[in-house]
Amino acid sequence: MSNEMNTGQQKKNLRNNIIVIALSVVLVLVVGLFFMQRREHNSVVKEIKAEKDSIQFQLTQIAASYDSMSTENDTLNEQLFVAQAKVKDLLLEVEQTKKVSYSKIADYQKQVTTLRGIMRNFVVQIDSLNRRNEELMAENLEVKQQYMQVEQKNQQLSQEKQQLQQNLKIAAKLEARELVAEPINDKAKVTKFTKRTEKIRIYFVLGQNQATPRGAKNVYARIMRPDQLLMTKSEKDLFQFEDLKIQYSAMREVVYEGKDLPVAIFWDNTNEPELMKGTYTVNLFADGNEIGNTTFTLQ
Repeated sequence: MSNEMNTGQQKKNLRNNIIVIALSVVLVLVVGLFFMQRREHNSVVKEIKAEKDSIQFQLTQIAASYDSMSTENDTLNEQLFVAQAKVKDLLLEVEQTKKVSYSKIADYQKQVTTLRGIMRNFVVQIDSLNRRNEELMAENLEVKQQYMQVEQKNQQLSQEKQQLQQNLKIAAKLEARELVAEPINDKAKVTKFTKRTEKIRIYFVLGQNQATPRGAKNVYARIMRPDQLLMTKSEKDLFQFEDLKIQYSAMREVVYEGKDLPVAIFWDNTNEPELMKGTYTVNLFADGNEIGNTTFTLQ
């Protein structure tokens, strides 16, 4: 009887030990599974966080790229502003989202890819516009340089024309050779005395000049007294000299044919006050130029 009881107790203890061992094994398996799942969860969380950080970094780079873009095209600037606003809105959304799933990360990545493609398209457009602007600026500069060259050429031609005209004017200028002014008496004899002087004869030769226009010409004489007063007959006796009309003492119309032409001009002092003593100056003018000068003296 006692042996039977011991045998039963042993069986019971064995069964209990088996149960304990089984439960222990189950517990170890459960604990192991828990830690494996926790480690896997942490790995997933880290991976999702890394993906989120990467998306934020990419969005920050895209936003910075937009900041560096510039163009003078108003329409493109408006499009740039809208696209940049979308990038900043998505970046703010990603930063504020605490719980992110794989599906959400995939959606963010898709949006980032789209936004990067839009940005690259803007880069291409702006580069194209900038290159075109550079080409237009280069063309404009070339046109300006050509215009300046034409202007310089025109100025040079104008200066050459003016110089040529001046040279022709100088070449065509008449000259009075052998110019002599002599006081003469009533017998047409040269005198040096004021009381005997009735006329002043101004003699000269208009020199030969093939460049001077042919035809009628007026030659004007101005006689300046020793006191520097001009001898005149009338206030209306005027001729054009440069930009002024000035008085003359006497004039003579001649017909010039390009060859030497002897000319005499007279000042008649018959009905004028007696001439004063001293040195007189005579200046001759024709075609708006002074063509000669001389002096004579009365006692």
